[in-house]
Amino acid sequence: MVRRIQKAAVLGSGVMGSGIAAHLANIGIPTMLLDIVPKNLSDKDAAKGWTMEHPSFRNQFSENALKKLLKQKPAPLTVKGNLSLITPGNLEDDLESLKDCDWIIEVVVENLDVKKQVFEKIEPFRKEGSIISSNTSGISIEAMKEGRSEDFRKHFLGTHFFNPPRYLKLLEVIPTGETDPEVLSFMKEFGEDVLGKGVVLAKDTPNFIANRIGTYGLLVTVQEMLKGGYSVGEVDSITGPAIGRPKSATFRTLDVVGLDTFAHVAKNVYDQVDGDEKNVYDQVDGDEKNVFEIPAFIQTMLEKGWYGSKSGQGFYLKQGKEILELDPETLEYGPRKKLKTASTELSRNEKGLNNKMKALVYAKDRAGSLLWNILSPVLLYSAELHGEIADDIVAIDQAMKWGFGWEKGPFETWDAIGVERSVSLMKEEGLNVPVWVDQMLEAGFTTFYSEDESGQRSFYHEGSYRAEEKNPKHISLKQLKKQGKVIKKNTGASLIDIGDGVALLEFHSQNNAIGLDILQMINSSVDEVEKNYKGLVIGNQGKNFCVGANLAMILMEAQDDVYELDMVVRHFQSAMMKIKYSSKPVVAAPFGMTLGGGSEVCLPAARIQATMETYMGLVEAGVGLIPGGGGNKELYMKHLQDLPNGVDFDLQKVANKVFETIAMAKVSTSGDEARENNFLNKRDGVSVNQDHQLYDAKQAVLALHQTGYRAPQRKKVPVVGETGYGTLLLGAQAMLHSGYISEHDLKIAKKLAYVIAGGKVPFGTEVDEQYLLDLEREAFLSLVAEPKSQQRMQHMLVKGKPLRN
Repeated sequence: MVRRIQKAAVLGSGVMGSGIAAHLANIGIPTMLLDIVPKNLSDKDAAKGWTMEHPSFRNQFSENALKKLLKQKPAPLTVKGNLSLITPGNLEDDLESLKDCDWIIEVVVENLDVKKQVFEKIEPFRKEGSIISSNTSGISIEAMKEGRSEDFRKHFLGTHFFNPPRYLKLLEVIPTGETDPEVLSFMKEFGEDVLGKGVVLAKDTPNFIANRIGTYGLLVTVQEMLKGGYSVGEVDSITGPAIGRPKSATFRTLDVVGLDTFAHVAKNVYDQVDGDEKNVYDQVDGDEKNVFEIPAFIQTMLEKGWYGSKSGQGFYLKQGKEILELDPETLEYGPRKKLKTASTELSRNEKGLNNKMKALVYAKDRAGSLLWNILSPVLLYSAELHGEIADDIVAIDQAMKWGFGWEKGPFETWDAIGVERSVSLMKEEGLNVPVWVDQMLEAGFTTFYSEDESGQRSFYHEGSYRAEEKNPKHISLKQLKKQGKVIKKNTGASLIDIGDGVALLEFHSQNNAIGLDILQMINSSVDEVEKNYKGLVIGNQGKNFCVGANLAMILMEAQDDVYELDMVVRHFQSAMMKIKYSSKPVVAAPFGMTLGGGSEVCLPAARIQATMETYMGLVEAGVGLIPGGGGNKELYMKHLQDLPNGVDFDLQKVANKVFETIAMAKVSTSGDEARENNFLNKRDGVSVNQDHQLYDAKQAVLALHQTGYRAPQRKKVPVVGETGYGTLLLGAQAMLHSGYISEHDLKIAKKLAYVIAGGKVPFGTEVDEQYLLDLEREAFLSLVAEPKSQQRMQHMLVKGKPLRN
């Protein structure tokens, strides 16, 4: 059967339920959000004139949840307008509407009896063949389906999202013994292709995969801190990026998650596992059950309501600008400490995460001891659970990377520090290594993963290496480069053949900042594509698409040789025009931070294929400048492109909006908001799954090629001229008088307004693009010579944040 999810229902409007509803709305699925009816009419309710039959009283929980979605940070909605796709309701009056839903997701309180009651209540109303799932973080999926009909059981499974659902990639899918294989296959594909998730198939065990291992690792770390006399800050200073973990490390992570939530997850495992004979747990003071017992000082924190960020204090407390750390013995706060040893200094100077971790883990000092005593139990625990919580090591590694933000999963970490060396040390210490790991080493397999010359990765499984499967929509640039698909390259960028007659230009300078080397490759790549390829994608798989032009180079040239900088800006503008007027389609694929020059590269492209998490903005005003590579002109023209032909429109309003967007250095908070800000138009696309973005961009190139793409015709641009310039400045001058901006901000605004207005010409004059580029370049060069602009650039380079002067 051809299955589609056209409408969904979320049962339970708490933070998680409303977050899932928001994510469904973000991808365009109309969703019902249902909760229970309040038991009593409050005085506030009565004051509003409500009765117990009033719809607003009965839908109170879900309606309040929708209001909270608009205030939460980070924002669950990509744009506020998506809220209209969520319909609030309740679990008494709106059950009949479930017959229209293709997917019903239960997200009520973590109580098996309550969940079973909800399923019993909704079953008469769901349509046959609709999928039902539970978002439980660890309650048995098998136990939930007891007493349900055969059709219900066939279409029932667990779908465990991680919070917040919009941002965290992991989706654990947990089938029961009766789940129809077709349903399981559909949900995996739907989860990846439509929901944009990294889907991992988990087994129906306590807390599934990520929370089971992640919680274990956090509790082992707490135990080791207490045992070794380390402070909260010392632990966090080396359990973050130093070992490929998020900056929040251990205790900051617990503060963000919430100590109450963490304790609930730990208790779930504690209640469901036995104090057993698995000796692998002996190294951490007893069996598995004991590890999941909440330490006494954390119990006290819970009693005091010190849950972390949401309660204002937890392991850390912010006082003014200072962040204090908790002493677990006295429960008093003091200055935050960092662990500094010979190995931490050595690790800092090593290149690559593998070498950094080896320098720390095997060190015979306090840092090395702490990390070894934290990592070795987690590696052994993961190996012990292999086969019990997941079918293979890949699922475990992916779950930890996608759910907890680890750069390397447990088995990848084991490979990084050396399996043979670490196992030898574990045995020296009397630790019990799982039999299958010993057998792997004895058979001559010294790593959990191997990679062949073509970049194909395989993983160890039951006596041999098995090729790792990946979604065909995932294009790996690393693998293509290993396969010799690089057409040409220089220090800043590479041109890569990604198949089917499409080439890709990858930036790989530091922070993907644009310098002369990248500009040279843009020109060279367009020439190559025009001769030999169907089209070009500009994209990469770094941390961010592009943070802008090379600011250090601009500042150095500004202080040394403005003539040289003039030539650089001309080269930049010329390269952007080359993208725009290429005879073959160019599709830009921005993601993450796409700032300043990064946005300027995208705006002239034939199409933009962004992601849900694309943050676009022309932010040059923050460093005392305006865009110099054509960004002002292109954003203005992008606004004009979507205006209907033959219909009168207010040109001044267009100029006002572009001026405000650039002057305020507005950055979109999503791909959808980038469209609202006119960085994207109706023809541009947004990929929900970032792993599929390059594939989607490639398909856009092929579609343009197949429909006979021709380069756009050069057209003159109507501008608001001298009178429009005055209008643009009115708002800026009002902000100066109100104290919102400085004199230098006003100077920048005047330069920007002059460029957007098209200079001293009559309103409605049509000018050519080169005229606007010349205005832009002159304004940029005059601002870059300003001492206050140079101060702003210097401050950004040193401090990483804007200076207001």
